[in-house]
Amino acid sequence: MTMAFIVFLLLIPGALCSPVFLPVDCSDLYNRGFGHSGVYTIYPAGSTSPVQVYCDMGCEDDPDSGKWTVIQRRKDGTINFYRGWDQYKTGFGQASGEYWLGLENIHLLTLRKSYEMRIDMEDFEGAKAYVQYSTFSVGPEQEGYILTLSDLTDGGAGTSLSDHNGLSFSTFDKDQDTHSTNCAKTYFGGWWYGECHSVNANGLYLWGSSTYGMGINWRSWKGYEYSLKAIAIKIRPKQ
Repeated sequence: MTMAFIVFLLLIPGALCSPVFLPVDCSDLYNRGFGHSGVYTIYPAGSTSPVQVYCDMGCEDDPDSGKWTVIQRRKDGTINFYRGWDQYKTGFGQASGEYWLGLENIHLLTLRKSYEMRIDMEDFEGAKAYVQYSTFSVGPEQEGYILTLSDLTDGGAGTSLSDHNGLSFSTFDKDQDTHSTNCAKTYFGGWWYGECHSVNANGLYLWGSSTYGMGINWRSWKGYEYSLKAIAIKIRPKQ
């Protein structure tokens, strides 16, 4: 028996027993040395359900600025966000551009870890603002994918999103808002609507000017008649 064959036999058990790295989120990837922002594959539901996401890994000289898993991103209007329940549940779009990760994936992520959340936004004049919440979670489908937020840090955008805390998610074909009409139909989006919205992050992409309430609105920053240029919702495990 040759020495090479003996070495080969010795390597087989180790190879078979080595655990496969299945990152749950971008923080797992960062901690394994993947420090550059970009598109990666994560596994919120386990090995049989890979999902592509954009990871915002932050600045190399500031580790605390990154490790974000982007769950929603709008930036150029290339993707239609006026979609039905099934697509909002499973996700749509391209991780390299505009996309929605999917309510079920977001729920599974927040079921496995405790997350904080940040939303960055920009208008067409180059002004930027953000909000950050130290607690973020999305409940199970049977309860309406209820949004839970707490402990706001206001980076200039204001408190509008707090109005949606505790609300169920609605689409044009699944009305779970608290209004007498279907807010998703009225304002052309899919969101945690109530009476109806203070934030409409998944509304129509309207390049600035917005018919009242129908664009990518953030009431406490730009009002109901301005549609934002860009918005990104991202989460990471609590520090």
